[in-house]
Amino acid sequence: MSYKRGEGTSPAVLHLEGPLVMATTADFQSWLRAETAQAVVLDFSAVPFVDSAGLGAFISIFLHYKSAGRKLAVVGMNEKCRALLKMTNVENLFPSYPSVEAARAALA
Repeated sequence: MSYKRGEGTSPAVLHLEGPLVMATTADFQSWLRAETAQAVVLDFSAVPFVDSAGLGAFISIFLHYKSAGRKLAVVGMNEKCRALLKMTNVENLFPSYPSVEAARAALA
């Protein structure tokens, strides 16, 4: 998995690429813990799937941001990834928006 920081600073937009799986969770968590923006939009449009380890890392990062008073939102999650969130009953934990622009407006 890799990520690219989008243009602008607030909220920061991180474009993720590749699967969020056990082998990529350490990098994912390191990148997001190192991010300094108070609000972050995670663009999942290039993430084909998330496994249970990836979901655990995602929840951990969400809780880390929440405890620090920071905001985290998700855009572009495909049906396969969304199904995992629904199946594990955590879909409502993560604010989700139809586009980066909508997420930025909601978090600004």
